[in-house]
Amino acid sequence: MWRGTNTSVKGAQDDLTGGEDESSIPLLSVDEMADDKSPLLPSRDVFIGSESESSSVQFGGQEKVPWWSYIWDYDPERTKEERRFLQKLDVSLLTILSLGYFIKNLDQTNISNAYVSGMKEALQMNANELNMIDVAWTTGYVIGQLPSQFILTKVRPSIWIPSCELVWTVLTFSLAAASSSKQVIAIRFLVGLLGKRACIFHASSAAAGMFSGYLQAAVYKGMNGTLGKEGWQWLFIMDGLISLPICLAGFFLIPDLPENTRAFYLTEDDAERARKRMRDVGRAPRKELGWSILKRTFARWHVYGLTLLYVVFINTGPSGSVAPLALWLKSRGFPVSLVNIIPTGQSAVQLVTTIGFAILSDFLRNRPLVMGISASFGFLSYLLLSIWNIPTTLKYIAYFIGRGAVAFGPLAMSWANEICGPDAEERAIVLGVMNASGYAVNTWLPVLTYPVKDAPRFKKGFRFSAVAIVGQVVVMGGVWALKRREDRRRRRRGPRSRVEGSGFVRLED
Repeated sequence: MWRGTNTSVKGAQDDLTGGEDESSIPLLSVDEMADDKSPLLPSRDVFIGSESESSSVQFGGQEKVPWWSYIWDYDPERTKEERRFLQKLDVSLLTILSLGYFIKNLDQTNISNAYVSGMKEALQMNANELNMIDVAWTTGYVIGQLPSQFILTKVRPSIWIPSCELVWTVLTFSLAAASSSKQVIAIRFLVGLLGKRACIFHASSAAAGMFSGYLQAAVYKGMNGTLGKEGWQWLFIMDGLISLPICLAGFFLIPDLPENTRAFYLTEDDAERARKRMRDVGRAPRKELGWSILKRTFARWHVYGLTLLYVVFINTGPSGSVAPLALWLKSRGFPVSLVNIIPTGQSAVQLVTTIGFAILSDFLRNRPLVMGISASFGFLSYLLLSIWNIPTTLKYIAYFIGRGAVAFGPLAMSWANEICGPDAEERAIVLGVMNASGYAVNTWLPVLTYPVKDAPRFKKGFRFSAVAIVGQVVVMGGVWALKRREDRRRRRRGPRSRVEGSGFVRLED
Protein backbone atom coordinates (compact mmCIF):
# COMPACT_ATOMS: atom_id res chain seq x y z
CA MET A 1 0.00 0.00 0.00
CA TRP A 2 1.49 3.27 -1.06
CA ARG A 3 -1.12 5.61 0.26
CA GLY A 4 -2.85 5.25 3.61
CA THR A 5 -5.76 7.61 3.33
CA ASN A 6 -7.66 7.13 0.09
CA THR A 7 -9.42 4.04 -1.12
CA SER A 8 -9.05 4.95 -4.77
CA VAL A 9 -5.29 4.75 -4.36
CA LYS A 10 -5.64 1.78 -2.06
CA GLY A 11 -7.39 -0.12 -4.78
CA ALA A 12 -4.56 0.76 -7.12
CA GLN A 13 -1.96 -0.57 -4.74
CA ASP A 14 -3.95 -3.73 -4.17
CA ASP A 15 -3.96 -4.29 -7.92
CA LEU A 16 -0.22 -3.61 -8.21
CA THR A 17 0.42 -6.17 -5.48
CA GLY A 18 -1.69 -8.75 -7.25
CA GLY A 19 -5.01 -8.16 -5.53
CA GLU A 20 -8.41 -7.25 -6.83
CA ASP A 21 -8.75 -4.80 -9.59
CA GLU A 22 -11.92 -2.98 -8.84
CA SER A 23 -12.41 -0.30 -6.28
CA SER A 24 -13.94 3.16 -6.29
CA ILE A 25 -13.66 6.91 -6.15
CA PRO A 26 -12.32 8.44 -2.89
CA LEU A 27 -13.53 6.15 -0.11
CA LEU A 28 -11.90 5.61 3.26
CA SER A 29 -11.26 2.08 4.42
CA VAL A 30 -10.98 0.57 7.89
CA ASP A 31 -7.20 0.60 7.97
CA GLU A 32 -7.03 4.05 6.52
CA MET A 33 -9.50 5.46 9.02
CA ALA A 34 -7.46 3.88 11.78
CA ASP A 35 -4.31 5.42 10.31
CA ASP A 36 -5.65 8.94 10.10
CA LYS A 37 -7.78 8.74 13.25
CA SER A 38 -10.04 11.58 14.33
CA PRO A 39 -9.56 14.28 11.68
CA LEU A 40 -11.02 12.19 8.86
CA LEU A 41 -14.63 13.29 8.93
CA PRO A 42 -15.30 16.83 7.78
CA SER A 43 -18.06 17.24 10.34
CA ARG A 44 -15.71 16.88 13.30
CA ASP A 45 -13.68 19.61 14.94
CA VAL A 46 -9.97 18.95 15.30
CA PHE A 47 -8.10 20.33 18.31
CA ILE A 48 -4.88 22.08 17.51
CA GLY A 49 -1.87 20.33 18.90
CA SER A 50 0.18 19.32 15.92
CA GLU A 51 3.31 21.08 14.84
CA SER A 52 2.66 20.20 11.23
CA GLU A 53 1.46 22.69 8.68
CA SER A 54 -2.21 22.87 7.78
CA SER A 55 -4.48 24.77 5.45
CA SER A 56 -7.49 24.72 7.75
CA VAL A 57 -9.21 27.59 9.54
CA GLN A 58 -9.04 28.07 13.32
CA PHE A 59 -12.01 29.07 15.51
CA GLY A 60 -11.75 29.58 19.26
CA GLY A 61 -8.90 27.15 19.87
CA GLN A 62 -10.28 24.60 17.45
CA GLU A 63 -9.39 23.86 13.88
CA LYS A 64 -12.10 23.52 11.26
CA VAL A 65 -11.26 21.24 8.39
CA PRO A 66 -11.38 22.85 4.91
CA TRP A 67 -14.30 22.42 2.51
CA TRP A 68 -12.42 20.09 0.16
CA SER A 69 -12.11 17.49 2.92
CA TYR A 70 -15.69 16.51 2.06
CA ILE A 71 -14.46 15.04 -1.24
CA TRP A 72 -10.81 14.22 -0.50
CA ASP A 73 -8.85 12.91 2.47
CA TYR A 74 -7.45 15.34 5.03
CA ASP A 75 -5.19 15.17 8.09
CA PRO A 76 -3.81 18.34 9.73
CA GLU A 77 -1.11 16.27 11.44
CA ARG A 78 0.70 15.52 8.19
CA THR A 79 4.07 17.12 7.77
CA LYS A 80 4.97 19.20 4.76
CA GLU A 81 7.17 16.38 3.43
CA GLU A 82 4.40 13.83 3.81
CA ARG A 83 1.91 16.02 1.97
CA ARG A 84 4.36 16.43 -0.90
CA PHE A 85 4.88 12.67 -1.01
CA LEU A 86 1.14 12.03 -1.21
CA GLN A 87 0.73 14.71 -3.87
CA LYS A 88 3.33 12.93 -6.00
CA LEU A 89 1.30 9.74 -5.77
CA ASP A 90 -1.94 11.55 -6.52
CA VAL A 91 -0.50 13.11 -9.66
CA SER A 92 1.39 10.08 -10.97
CA LEU A 93 -0.30 6.91 -9.78
CA LEU A 94 -3.89 8.12 -9.91
CA THR A 95 -3.30 9.57 -13.35
CA ILE A 96 -1.73 6.52 -15.00
CA LEU A 97 -4.16 4.02 -13.47
CA SER A 98 -7.18 6.17 -14.29
CA LEU A 99 -5.96 6.49 -17.88
CA GLY A 100 -5.32 2.74 -18.00
CA TYR A 101 -8.88 2.03 -16.92
CA PHE A 102 -10.10 4.70 -19.33
CA ILE A 103 -8.55 3.04 -22.39
CA LYS A 104 -9.69 -0.39 -21.19
CA ASN A 105 -13.29 0.79 -21.08
CA LEU A 106 -12.86 2.82 -24.26
CA ASP A 107 -11.92 -0.42 -26.00
CA GLN A 108 -14.91 -2.28 -24.55
CA THR A 109 -17.36 0.51 -25.35
CA ASN A 110 -16.01 0.84 -28.88
CA ILE A 111 -17.22 -2.69 -29.69
CA SER A 112 -20.76 -1.61 -28.89
CA ASN A 113 -20.43 1.65 -30.82
CA ALA A 114 -18.87 -0.10 -33.81
CA TYR A 115 -21.68 -2.67 -33.83
CA VAL A 116 -24.39 -0.04 -34.28
CA SER A 117 -22.22 1.97 -36.70
CA GLY A 118 -21.84 -0.53 -39.52
CA MET A 119 -19.80 -3.44 -38.15
CA LYS A 120 -22.92 -5.62 -37.84
CA GLU A 121 -23.73 -5.25 -41.53
CA ALA A 122 -20.11 -5.35 -42.75
CA LEU A 123 -19.29 -8.59 -40.94
CA GLN A 124 -22.79 -10.05 -41.38
CA MET A 125 -23.36 -10.40 -37.64
CA ASN A 126 -26.98 -11.49 -37.77
CA ALA A 127 -27.27 -13.94 -34.87
CA ASN A 128 -25.78 -13.57 -31.38
CA GLU A 129 -22.20 -12.90 -32.48
CA LEU A 130 -22.06 -9.80 -30.29
CA ASN A 131 -22.81 -11.97 -27.26
CA MET A 132 -20.07 -14.39 -28.31
CA ILE A 133 -17.58 -11.51 -28.57
CA ASP A 134 -18.27 -10.69 -24.94
CA VAL A 135 -18.08 -14.38 -23.98
CA ALA A 136 -14.65 -14.59 -25.63
CA TRP A 137 -13.38 -11.50 -23.80
CA THR A 138 -14.69 -12.62 -20.41
CA THR A 139 -13.35 -16.17 -20.85
CA GLY A 140 -9.90 -14.83 -21.67
CA TYR A 141 -10.10 -12.46 -18.72
CA VAL A 142 -10.95 -15.23 -16.25
CA ILE A 143 -8.30 -17.62 -17.62
CA GLY A 144 -5.63 -14.90 -17.58
CA GLN A 145 -6.22 -13.78 -13.98
CA LEU A 146 -4.38 -16.51 -12.10
CA PRO A 147 -1.24 -16.55 -14.30
CA SER A 148 -1.13 -12.77 -14.08
CA GLN A 149 -1.30 -12.90 -10.29
CA PHE A 150 1.72 -15.20 -10.18
CA ILE A 151 3.64 -13.20 -12.77
CA LEU A 152 3.14 -10.05 -10.69
CA THR A 153 4.96 -11.74 -7.80
CA LYS A 154 8.00 -12.26 -10.04
CA VAL A 155 7.90 -9.31 -12.45
CA ARG A 156 7.67 -5.64 -11.57
CA PRO A 157 4.18 -4.17 -12.08
CA SER A 158 5.81 -1.29 -13.98
CA ILE A 159 6.97 -3.83 -16.56
CA TRP A 160 4.15 -6.37 -16.65
CA ILE A 161 1.11 -4.07 -16.73
CA PRO A 162 2.35 -1.71 -19.50
CA SER A 163 3.57 -4.73 -21.49
CA CYS A 164 0.08 -6.23 -21.38
CA GLU A 165 -1.39 -2.90 -22.41
CA LEU A 166 1.07 -2.64 -25.30
CA VAL A 167 -0.03 -6.03 -26.68
CA TRP A 168 -3.63 -5.00 -25.99
CA THR A 169 -3.10 -1.91 -28.15
CA VAL A 170 -1.68 -3.96 -31.03
CA LEU A 171 -4.71 -6.26 -30.88
CA THR A 172 -7.03 -3.24 -30.88
CA PHE A 173 -5.38 -2.01 -34.09
CA SER A 174 -5.93 -5.45 -35.61
CA LEU A 175 -9.69 -5.23 -35.03
CA ALA A 176 -9.82 -2.65 -37.81
CA ALA A 177 -8.61 -5.32 -40.23
CA ALA A 178 -11.08 -8.01 -39.13
CA SER A 179 -13.13 -9.39 -42.01
CA SER A 180 -15.39 -11.77 -40.08
CA SER A 181 -17.04 -12.06 -36.70
CA LYS A 182 -14.88 -15.14 -35.94
CA GLN A 183 -11.74 -13.02 -36.22
CA VAL A 184 -13.23 -10.42 -33.86
CA ILE A 185 -14.11 -13.16 -31.36
CA ALA A 186 -10.56 -14.58 -31.47
CA ILE A 187 -8.97 -11.15 -31.01
CA ARG A 188 -11.28 -10.31 -28.12
CA PHE A 189 -10.31 -13.57 -26.38
CA LEU A 190 -6.64 -12.58 -26.57
CA VAL A 191 -7.48 -9.08 -25.34
CA GLY A 192 -9.30 -10.54 -22.35
CA LEU A 193 -6.41 -12.93 -21.67
CA LEU A 194 -4.09 -9.93 -21.33
CA GLY A 195 -6.72 -7.80 -19.66
CA LYS A 196 -5.43 -7.87 -16.06
CA ARG A 197 -5.59 -4.10 -15.84
CA ALA A 198 -6.13 -1.77 -12.93
CA CYS A 199 -9.93 -1.83 -12.97
CA ILE A 200 -10.17 0.81 -10.33
CA PHE A 201 -11.98 3.96 -11.19
CA HIS A 202 -15.57 3.62 -12.32
CA ALA A 203 -15.60 7.31 -13.04
CA SER A 204 -12.95 6.66 -15.69
CA SER A 205 -15.22 3.97 -17.07
CA ALA A 206 -18.07 6.44 -17.42
CA ALA A 207 -15.82 9.03 -19.04
CA ALA A 208 -14.62 6.39 -21.51
CA GLY A 209 -18.20 5.59 -22.43
CA MET A 210 -18.95 9.22 -23.12
CA PHE A 211 -15.73 9.76 -25.06
CA SER A 212 -16.30 6.66 -27.20
CA GLY A 213 -19.75 7.85 -28.24
CA TYR A 214 -18.51 11.28 -29.28
CA LEU A 215 -15.44 9.78 -30.96
CA GLN A 216 -17.48 7.31 -33.02
CA ALA A 217 -19.93 10.00 -34.08
CA ALA A 218 -17.08 12.26 -35.21
CA VAL A 219 -15.11 9.47 -36.90
CA TYR A 220 -18.16 8.13 -38.74
CA LYS A 221 -19.08 11.58 -39.99
CA GLY A 222 -15.58 12.73 -40.94
CA MET A 223 -13.63 9.60 -41.90
CA ASN A 224 -16.14 7.04 -43.12
CA GLY A 225 -14.75 5.81 -46.45
CA THR A 226 -11.32 7.40 -46.02
CA LEU A 227 -8.52 5.18 -47.39
CA GLY A 228 -11.12 2.57 -48.16
CA LYS A 229 -12.03 1.97 -44.51
CA GLU A 230 -15.44 2.33 -42.89
CA GLY A 231 -16.15 4.50 -39.87
CA TRP A 232 -16.27 1.59 -37.44
CA GLN A 233 -12.77 0.50 -38.56
CA TRP A 234 -11.38 3.98 -38.00
CA LEU A 235 -12.80 3.87 -34.48
CA PHE A 236 -10.49 0.98 -33.56
CA ILE A 237 -7.54 2.74 -35.19
CA MET A 238 -8.20 5.88 -33.16
CA ASP A 239 -8.59 3.74 -30.06
CA GLY A 240 -5.13 2.27 -30.62
CA LEU A 241 -3.57 5.67 -31.24
CA ILE A 242 -4.99 6.94 -27.96
CA SER A 243 -3.90 3.83 -26.04
CA LEU A 244 -0.30 3.68 -27.26
CA PRO A 245 1.17 6.72 -25.43
CA ILE A 246 -0.73 5.82 -22.26
CA CYS A 247 0.71 2.30 -22.07
CA LEU A 248 4.23 3.62 -22.78
CA ALA A 249 3.85 6.13 -19.95
CA GLY A 250 3.06 3.25 -17.60
CA PHE A 251 6.65 1.99 -17.82
CA PHE A 252 7.76 5.22 -16.09
CA LEU A 253 4.84 6.25 -13.87
CA ILE A 254 3.84 3.01 -12.13
CA PRO A 255 5.96 3.03 -8.93
CA ASP A 256 5.95 -0.73 -8.17
CA LEU A 257 5.95 -1.50 -4.43
CA PRO A 258 7.31 0.51 -1.47
CA GLU A 259 10.03 -2.10 -0.89
CA ASN A 260 11.36 -2.10 -4.46
CA THR A 261 10.31 1.16 -6.10
CA ARG A 262 12.59 2.83 -8.59
CA ALA A 263 10.17 5.51 -9.80
CA PHE A 264 12.04 8.62 -10.92
CA TYR A 265 9.69 10.95 -9.04
CA LEU A 266 10.17 9.28 -5.63
CA THR A 267 13.21 9.82 -3.46
CA GLU A 268 14.63 7.26 -1.04
CA ASP A 269 13.00 9.24 1.77
CA ASP A 270 9.66 8.89 -0.02
CA ALA A 271 10.11 5.13 -0.29
CA GLU A 272 10.99 4.85 3.39
CA ARG A 273 7.99 7.02 4.25
CA ALA A 274 5.76 4.65 2.26
CA ARG A 275 7.18 1.62 4.06
CA LYS A 276 6.65 3.31 7.43
CA ARG A 277 3.03 4.12 6.59
CA MET A 278 2.44 0.47 5.77
CA ARG A 279 3.93 -0.59 9.09
CA ASP A 280 1.94 2.03 11.00
CA VAL A 281 -1.40 0.69 9.72
CA GLY A 282 -0.35 -2.92 10.18
CA ARG A 283 0.05 -3.67 6.50
CA ALA A 284 3.27 -5.59 6.34
CA PRO A 285 4.47 -6.82 2.96
CA ARG A 286 2.41 -9.78 1.83
CA LYS A 287 3.67 -13.25 2.56
CA GLU A 288 3.73 -16.08 0.06
CA LEU A 289 0.36 -17.79 -0.10
CA GLY A 290 0.38 -21.12 1.70
CA TRP A 291 -2.10 -23.70 2.97
CA SER A 292 -2.35 -22.00 6.36
CA ILE A 293 -3.47 -18.74 4.74
CA LEU A 294 -5.96 -20.55 2.48
CA LYS A 295 -7.34 -22.50 5.45
CA ARG A 296 -7.72 -19.31 7.48
CA THR A 297 -9.46 -17.52 4.62
CA PHE A 298 -11.94 -20.27 3.74
CA ALA A 299 -12.78 -20.86 7.40
CA ARG A 300 -14.35 -17.39 7.57
CA TRP A 301 -17.63 -16.22 6.12
CA HIS A 302 -16.05 -13.29 4.26
CA VAL A 303 -15.07 -15.15 1.11
CA TYR A 304 -18.51 -16.77 0.72
CA GLY A 305 -20.74 -13.81 1.51
CA LEU A 306 -18.75 -11.21 -0.39
CA THR A 307 -18.26 -13.46 -3.42
CA LEU A 308 -22.00 -14.14 -3.66
CA LEU A 309 -22.68 -10.42 -3.40
CA TYR A 310 -20.30 -9.58 -6.22
CA VAL A 311 -21.40 -12.44 -8.46
CA VAL A 312 -24.98 -11.17 -8.30
CA PHE A 313 -23.90 -7.57 -8.97
CA ILE A 314 -21.74 -8.41 -12.00
CA ASN A 315 -24.54 -10.41 -13.60
CA THR A 316 -27.63 -8.26 -13.04
CA GLY A 317 -27.48 -6.69 -16.50
CA PRO A 318 -26.28 -7.41 -20.06
CA SER A 319 -22.65 -7.98 -20.98
CA GLY A 320 -20.43 -5.02 -21.78
CA SER A 321 -20.90 -4.81 -25.54
CA VAL A 322 -24.69 -5.25 -25.49
CA ALA A 323 -26.11 -1.71 -25.17
CA PRO A 324 -29.93 -1.86 -24.94
CA LEU A 325 -30.40 1.91 -25.42
CA ALA A 326 -28.24 2.06 -28.56
CA LEU A 327 -29.95 -1.00 -30.00
CA TRP A 328 -33.37 0.54 -29.30
CA LEU A 329 -32.36 3.80 -30.98
CA LYS A 330 -31.02 1.89 -33.99
CA SER A 331 -34.30 -0.03 -34.28
CA ARG A 332 -36.21 3.27 -34.33
CA GLY A 333 -34.19 4.47 -37.34
CA PHE A 334 -32.05 7.12 -35.63
CA PRO A 335 -28.98 8.24 -37.62
CA VAL A 336 -25.64 6.68 -36.65
CA SER A 337 -24.39 9.91 -35.07
CA LEU A 338 -27.32 10.10 -32.64
CA VAL A 339 -27.19 6.36 -31.91
CA ASN A 340 -23.67 6.99 -30.62
CA ILE A 341 -24.20 10.36 -28.94
CA ILE A 342 -27.49 9.90 -27.05
CA PRO A 343 -26.24 6.96 -24.90
CA THR A 344 -23.36 9.14 -23.64
CA GLY A 345 -25.95 10.64 -21.29
CA GLN A 346 -26.01 7.27 -19.52
CA SER A 347 -22.27 7.56 -18.92
CA ALA A 348 -22.79 11.05 -17.52
CA VAL A 349 -25.33 9.68 -15.04
CA GLN A 350 -22.88 6.93 -14.08
CA LEU A 351 -20.07 9.45 -13.59
CA VAL A 352 -22.12 11.72 -11.33
CA THR A 353 -23.72 8.95 -9.28
CA THR A 354 -20.48 7.00 -8.79
CA ILE A 355 -18.68 10.02 -7.38
CA GLY A 356 -21.74 11.28 -5.51
CA PHE A 357 -22.51 7.97 -3.82
CA ALA A 358 -18.85 7.52 -2.89
CA ILE A 359 -18.80 10.90 -1.15
CA LEU A 360 -22.18 10.22 0.47
CA SER A 361 -21.06 6.85 1.85
CA ASP A 362 -18.01 8.51 3.41
CA PHE A 363 -20.10 11.30 4.88
CA LEU A 364 -22.75 8.96 6.32
CA ARG A 365 -20.17 6.33 7.30
CA ASN A 366 -22.54 3.70 5.99
CA ARG A 367 -21.68 1.70 2.88
CA PRO A 368 -24.76 -0.63 2.89
CA LEU A 369 -27.25 2.23 3.05
CA VAL A 370 -25.77 3.99 0.05
CA MET A 371 -25.42 0.69 -1.81
CA GLY A 372 -29.13 0.14 -1.27
CA ILE A 373 -29.92 3.59 -2.68
CA SER A 374 -27.78 2.82 -5.72
CA ALA A 375 -29.54 -0.51 -6.28
CA SER A 376 -32.95 1.20 -6.16
CA PHE A 377 -32.05 3.15 -9.31
CA GLY A 378 -31.43 -0.09 -11.17
CA PHE A 379 -34.59 -1.75 -9.87
CA LEU A 380 -36.81 1.12 -10.98
CA SER A 381 -35.11 1.21 -14.38
CA TYR A 382 -35.55 -2.50 -15.10
CA LEU A 383 -39.08 -2.51 -13.71
CA LEU A 384 -40.11 0.19 -16.19
CA LEU A 385 -38.33 -1.52 -19.07
CA SER A 386 -39.99 -4.81 -18.16
CA ILE A 387 -43.37 -3.13 -18.58
CA TRP A 388 -42.06 -1.67 -21.89
CA ASN A 389 -45.34 -0.19 -23.15
CA ILE A 390 -44.82 3.15 -21.43
CA PRO A 391 -44.51 6.72 -22.72
CA THR A 392 -41.33 7.31 -24.73
CA THR A 393 -40.11 9.97 -22.31
CA LEU A 394 -40.45 7.57 -19.38
CA LYS A 395 -38.58 4.94 -21.35
CA TYR A 396 -35.67 7.34 -21.87
CA ILE A 397 -35.68 8.05 -18.13
CA ALA A 398 -35.60 4.32 -17.41
CA TYR A 399 -32.57 3.79 -19.65
CA PHE A 400 -30.69 6.67 -18.07
CA ILE A 401 -31.36 6.16 -14.35
CA GLY A 402 -30.29 2.53 -14.59
CA ARG A 403 -26.67 3.65 -14.64
CA GLY A 404 -27.06 4.85 -11.06
CA ALA A 405 -26.89 1.19 -10.03
CA VAL A 406 -23.32 0.85 -11.34
CA ALA A 407 -22.00 2.61 -8.22
CA PHE A 408 -22.99 -0.48 -6.21
CA GLY A 409 -19.91 -2.32 -7.55
CA PRO A 410 -17.11 -0.01 -6.39
CA LEU A 411 -18.89 0.50 -3.07
CA ALA A 412 -19.10 -3.28 -2.62
CA MET A 413 -15.40 -3.63 -3.40
CA SER A 414 -14.48 -0.91 -0.93
CA TRP A 415 -16.70 -2.57 1.68
CA ALA A 416 -14.92 -5.88 1.05
CA ASN A 417 -11.55 -4.14 1.46
CA GLU A 418 -12.72 -2.80 4.81
CA ILE A 419 -14.20 -6.06 6.06
CA CYS A 420 -10.99 -7.96 5.23
CA GLY A 421 -8.68 -5.00 5.93
CA PRO A 422 -6.77 -6.32 8.96
CA ASP A 423 -5.62 -9.43 7.07
CA ALA A 424 -3.66 -8.57 3.91
CA GLU A 425 -3.42 -12.16 2.68
CA GLU A 426 -7.12 -12.84 3.22
CA ARG A 427 -8.01 -9.59 1.48
CA ALA A 428 -5.99 -10.57 -1.59
CA ILE A 429 -7.61 -13.99 -1.82
CA VAL A 430 -11.17 -12.78 -1.14
CA LEU A 431 -11.00 -9.96 -3.69
CA GLY A 432 -9.48 -12.30 -6.25
CA VAL A 433 -12.17 -14.94 -5.70
CA MET A 434 -14.88 -12.28 -5.89
CA ASN A 435 -13.67 -10.96 -9.21
CA ALA A 436 -12.91 -14.34 -10.78
CA SER A 437 -16.24 -15.83 -9.70
CA GLY A 438 -18.23 -12.85 -10.91
CA TYR A 439 -16.71 -12.94 -14.37
CA ALA A 440 -16.78 -16.76 -14.56
CA VAL A 441 -20.56 -16.62 -14.30
CA ASN A 442 -20.56 -13.65 -16.67
CA THR A 443 -19.05 -15.82 -19.43
CA TRP A 444 -22.37 -17.63 -19.96
CA LEU A 445 -25.28 -16.03 -18.09
CA PRO A 446 -25.75 -12.87 -20.24
CA VAL A 447 -26.01 -15.07 -23.35
CA LEU A 448 -29.14 -16.59 -21.81
CA THR A 449 -30.63 -13.42 -20.35
CA TYR A 450 -29.71 -10.83 -23.00
CA PRO A 451 -29.30 -12.56 -26.40
CA VAL A 452 -28.96 -9.86 -29.06
CA LYS A 453 -31.65 -11.49 -31.15
CA ASP A 454 -34.16 -10.27 -28.51
CA ALA A 455 -33.21 -6.62 -29.11
CA PRO A 456 -34.51 -4.04 -28.62
CA ARG A 457 -37.08 -5.43 -26.17
CA PHE A 458 -35.13 -7.73 -23.91
CA LYS A 459 -38.28 -9.02 -22.28
CA LYS A 460 -36.59 -11.90 -20.50
CA GLY A 461 -33.48 -9.89 -19.64
CA PHE A 462 -35.23 -6.86 -18.13
CA ARG A 463 -37.39 -9.05 -15.89
CA PHE A 464 -34.38 -11.08 -14.79
CA SER A 465 -32.46 -7.90 -13.93
CA ALA A 466 -35.29 -6.51 -11.79
CA VAL A 467 -35.46 -9.75 -9.78
CA ALA A 468 -31.66 -10.02 -9.58
CA ILE A 469 -31.33 -6.56 -8.05
CA VAL A 470 -33.80 -7.53 -5.33
CA GLY A 471 -31.65 -10.58 -4.67
CA GLN A 472 -28.57 -8.37 -4.64
CA VAL A 473 -30.04 -6.23 -1.85
CA VAL A 474 -31.05 -9.35 0.11
CA VAL A 475 -27.49 -10.72 -0.08
CA MET A 476 -26.14 -7.31 0.94
CA GLY A 477 -28.40 -7.40 4.01
CA GLY A 478 -27.05 -10.83 4.90
CA VAL A 479 -23.44 -9.62 4.65
CA TRP A 480 -24.31 -6.59 6.78
CA ALA A 481 -25.89 -8.82 9.46
CA LEU A 482 -22.85 -11.11 9.53
CA LYS A 483 -20.56 -8.08 9.79
CA ARG A 484 -22.50 -6.68 12.75
CA ARG A 485 -22.33 -10.05 14.51
CA GLU A 486 -18.58 -10.16 13.90
CA ASP A 487 -18.21 -6.62 15.28
CA ARG A 488 -20.11 -7.52 18.44
CA ARG A 489 -17.83 -10.47 19.05
CA ARG A 490 -14.78 -8.28 18.46
CA ARG A 491 -16.04 -5.71 20.97
CA ARG A 492 -16.58 -8.42 23.57
CA ARG A 493 -12.92 -9.33 23.17
CA GLY A 494 -12.07 -5.76 24.17
CA PRO A 495 -10.36 -4.17 21.14
CA ARG A 496 -8.93 -0.71 21.41
CA SER A 497 -11.06 0.47 18.50
CA ARG A 498 -14.57 -0.36 17.40
CA VAL A 499 -15.47 -1.34 13.86
CA GLU A 500 -18.93 -0.22 12.89
CA GLY A 501 -21.33 -2.34 10.89
CA SER A 502 -20.80 -0.17 7.85
CA GLY A 503 -17.13 -1.08 7.78
CA PHE A 504 -15.77 2.17 9.24
CA VAL A 505 -13.72 2.57 12.40
CA ARG A 506 -14.75 4.88 15.21
CA LEU A 507 -12.22 5.46 17.95
CA GLU A 508 -13.40 4.77 21.49
CA ASP A 509 -12.95 7.54 24.05
